[in-house]
Amino acid sequence: MKQETGLLYRLHIDGWLLLGVVLLLITSTLVVYSASGGEWSVVQRHLMRVGVAFVLMLIFAQIPPRQLMLWAPWLFLLGIVLLIAVLVAGKVGKGAQRWLDLGVIRFQPSELMKLALPMFLAWLYAWSPMPPNWPRLAVGFGSIALTAGLIVVQPDLGTALLIASSGLFVLFFVGLPWKVILGVLVAAVAAAPVVWHFMYDYQKQRVLTFLNPESDPLGAGYHIIQSKIAIGSGGLWGKGFMGSTQAHLEFLPESTTDFIFSVFSEEFGLWGVALLLAGYTFVIFRGFYIALTADDNFGRLLAAALSMTLFTYAFVNIGMVSGLLPVVGLPLPLISYGGSALVTLMIGFGVLMSIRTHRRFMGSQST
Repeated sequence: MKQETGLLYRLHIDGWLLLGVVLLLITSTLVVYSASGGEWSVVQRHLMRVGVAFVLMLIFAQIPPRQLMLWAPWLFLLGIVLLIAVLVAGKVGKGAQRWLDLGVIRFQPSELMKLALPMFLAWLYAWSPMPPNWPRLAVGFGSIALTAGLIVVQPDLGTALLIASSGLFVLFFVGLPWKVILGVLVAAVAAAPVVWHFMYDYQKQRVLTFLNPESDPLGAGYHIIQSKIAIGSGGLWGKGFMGSTQAHLEFLPESTTDFIFSVFSEEFGLWGVALLLAGYTFVIFRGFYIALTADDNFGRLLAAALSMTLFTYAFVNIGMVSGLLPVVGLPLPLISYGGSALVTLMIGFGVLMSIRTHRRFMGSQST
């Protein structure tokens, strides 16, 4: 079969995926500028972080999947060690012990696990028959439970659930039996009262606020009420760029990060939201196409899990700011003000590009 050619491909860059990501990042820069009230200093810091994340994406795109596969168990082990180190000597911020300060850099090890966990599970099941046997499934569930448990006690329940979902996606794609899936769902529902008992007060308050935000409109329910006002006031066509009164009059909290979707909705309305969702859909489907055309099970499982992870993050943030899900403090992927979450996402896109461009055999000029 004929090898695929082209400058971008030789640089290990998938042009279609790059296009989708760049369009979303351009949108991000515009909305961050508007949500910050036109503060160039905020935009400059955002662009610097986008630049760093973009470089890391290109670097990881050069690493062959076979090399990533060799690194996978060691990255997972390193992540577990760092999560344990957080519990022992981590820095406390906003009431949670989630950070490690190494002097030169300060970071959250949970961000590493967003990639390390699905990569480890893809490695674990890469050479086993599908569906895997019960011992291998037990190792998978155990790895997910260990990772999520170490993050829950920081405490960071939202991140723990999202990282656990990235691992569960791998188990789903390897052919997890439906009776096991139903059993897990039943067990989760049955365990809800126990989980509620051990939740922190602020976590319980988030759930109660989600169920009835109007019960405390000036307190716990304030954020979500203002968010829904912003989304609803955008109407069909929106108020136009820089027209978000909820953000500019400072009614809307965290307008450049967690609630940036509300600003976008107010300014660009339903049509803008439809285009944004189309952008996400394009990137996610490109990720699944890369999974379908990957050389081996490792690439297929990892690409599919990373694509579903992007869907989950976008779904949870949009559901959160729309009042359909409890607030968990999750930024909108590729749109919110840049940070560690953006870096992790862009590295994930680099991995997707690597899986696509390091294939051994390609169709003639396939897309």
